[in-house]
Amino acid sequence: MRVRPWGVEFEDFVRARGGALHRYGFVLTGNADDAADLVQEALIRLGDTWQRVRNKDDPEGYVRTIMVRQHISWWRRRRREHLVDAVPEGSYRDRQADPDLWDDLGTLPRKQRAVLVLRYYEDMSDREIAATLGISPGTVRSQASRALAKLRARHVEQAAVPSWNNPSPERTTP
Repeated sequence: MRVRPWGVEFEDFVRARGGALHRYGFVLTGNADDAADLVQEALIRLGDTWQRVRNKDDPEGYVRTIMVRQHISWWRRRRREHLVDAVPEGSYRDRQADPDLWDDLGTLPRKQRAVLVLRYYEDMSDREIAATLGISPGTVRSQASRALAKLRARHVEQAAVPSWNNPSPERTTP
């Protein structure tokens, strides 16, 4: 049976539904700390309008709507903070990785390079890469395929061209 909120005070509502709201926030954010912040922000907003909201049939639905909108707002704000016109080209080198690999990756277009690094170096799934780059999972797969084809072609070309500076042991000079 559902209790009508008309006679319920704000503090009683928070005590009764706070845990459920925190769990809902955790589902939205995937992080307990962010969920707590989200619930706190939503309850602050609810506290200001409690007299009006408690006369409605579903104050918890109202709070959940606040939480969803706040979460979207935070997500947009964080996403906006990381967007740039051009990806900075740094000179970071992983000392454990093959230096030729990073040189080869540097020859690829930025999107293809990003897909390969996220897939093989960061071990992300196609969906995670798509969400990170703002593209579809199908585009992730096609960019990875094209990038790998370019790298393969590059290695075939390099293997076919003899190195005149470092002759192989089989080659004898007259």
